[in-house]
Amino acid sequence: MENSQYNLCVEVLKRMHKAGVLKNIVLIGSWCGLFYKEYFSGQRYIASIMTRDMDFLVPVPMNIKEKVDIEDLLKDLGFILGFKGSEGYIKLEHPELTVEFLVPERGAGTDKPFKLPQLGLNAQKLRYLDLLITKIIRVEVDGFKVNLPHPALFSLHKLIVSGERKSNEKKQKDQEAALKIMKALIVKGELDKLRFFFSSFHVKLRNRIVKVLNDLGENNLGKSLIDEASINN
Repeated sequence: MENSQYNLCVEVLKRMHKAGVLKNIVLIGSWCGLFYKEYFSGQRYIASIMTRDMDFLVPVPMNIKEKVDIEDLLKDLGFILGFKGSEGYIKLEHPELTVEFLVPERGAGTDKPFKLPQLGLNAQKLRYLDLLITKIIRVEVDGFKVNLPHPALFSLHKLIVSGERKSNEKKQKDQEAALKIMKALIVKGELDKLRFFFSSFHVKLRNRIVKVLNDLGENNLGKSLIDEASINN
């Protein structure tokens, strides 16, 4: 990872913190892997390679009271307004980073963007994002706090969504990131955390996770989450 990309990421976070927005949103995606190093301090932990995507999850109902124009907040850093897909999901693009906001999709779902008037943007709805905010941790970055999903939830979520990836490269990256964090949690003595969150998921999601682990040759890891006899119950 280039220092300039990391510095840009931190500057984006810092500006959102000063604007009063950061405390009400959750950083998700590949950048979590880097910032989990504080959680895994004291043990050998090497984060996966970061991507350009810097994704923020906005919990719904929203708790954002401040009205901040995110485009205006970041434009002097070189970010320009961009669009994703035919439905016009808004993102902010920079040669080194892409900032995008997401919200959990519930019910029947819709292709329409979710408007975020407080931020002057709109967000894309995606399935399974609610899983990531079951338990939030706060880590310090350059003197301020950033909300992240608990690493156990992050890794389990990565395994779930990896099966829906159209790109084999992205699928592989999701699975590698998930395994790296799961194994770090086990070394840290937190297999119980993985089991706890795993057991809270719907049986279909649990089955999907175990299938992915088995396909990866990680049968023992799958068995360590839940005994085989109860998988289909």
